[in-house]
Amino acid sequence: MSSVFSLFLMGCSAQKSIIPTKENVRSVNREIHFTEGVLELNAAEGNGMAILTDVSFQIGTIQLDIKGENNPGSSFVGIAFNIQNDSTYEAVYFRPFNFKSPEQNRLEHGIQYIFEPNYPWYRLRNENTGEFEAEFINPPPPDDWFSISLTIEKNRVIVKDSSGRLLMQVKRLSTISSSKIAFWVGNYSKGSFRNLKIQ
Repeated sequence: MSSVFSLFLMGCSAQKSIIPTKENVRSVNREIHFTEGVLELNAAEGNGMAILTDVSFQIGTIQLDIKGENNPGSSFVGIAFNIQNDSTYEAVYFRPFNFKSPEQNRLEHGIQYIFEPNYPWYRLRNENTGEFEAEFINPPPPDDWFSISLTIEKNRVIVKDSSGRLLMQVKRLSTISSSKIAFWVGNYSKGSFRNLKIQ
């Protein structure tokens, strides 16, 4: 299978495996390292992305494995989509350091939807408490790999775990549309990604 492809996935049921390479990934505010099928983004100030330049995606399902770390306040890892430019995009990300927290309010901050730059996490938490965040039910240890699926529809985003359990469902806050997606990490965060599939 070719490691590079371009396809608009609008109701298409075929699943494609994506293999990121130096030729089909563009870095935003991060160094990218490739190791045996794993793409790694280093930690740095500000948000960072590895944009998949040869993938065109608007509506469908993204599946992948993600690995952050048990580093409170410095481990935010996920997927950005509907990327308009390097600072305008939607994203769903995870806070692994909250996965096993003994504090209920931190558990409820395990998964986050954002629409940058107009709707960052702190605005959504203050103005729409609990609406754009959720707990990762039966999570893995914070330093382990975890598998998720992210279904992007016209008006909502659905997050499920590897067993198909619903973890979060939110309305989309963007009315604009772009076909670019990326691996995403937050402020001072590093992350690892593998086994990307798109349907």
